[in-house]
Amino acid sequence: MDWKTLYKDLQSLNWWILLVLSFVSYLLMAPVFTAGVILGGLTAIGNFNLLQHTIYGAFSTKGFTKSRILIVAKFNLRLLGVGAILYILITKGLVHPVGLGLGLSTVVFSIVGMGIHLAFKMRTGEAV
Repeated sequence: MDWKTLYKDLQSLNWWILLVLSFVSYLLMAPVFTAGVILGGLTAIGNFNLLQHTIYGAFSTKGFTKSRILIVAKFNLRLLGVGAILYILITKGLVHPVGLGLGLSTVVFSIVGMGIHLAFKMRTGEAV
């Protein structure tokens, strides 16, 4: 399976997991918890997409198109931005920290789910 197909499947799975987590949270938890799940999930998915774009640009078929310093600078700026967003959300009391943590785990859940799915496909002998 090539990376573009895998990435599209992973991106779709990210949104489905966020949708399910948000819906269950909306039904069972307080609004501030649900806001944490939604905003954490959006932050994680956005960060994952930016990371993929940076890595894809760095290792394109044309060779290294960007300097290492630029790649590290982008990584650190993105990390600083995510940290600032999380700091503001938590200190202003806009979200519940546990809900935020659950939302931030959206990408982790989708990567683990995709890994388990691919492992079962390989075990049963289906083409990957």
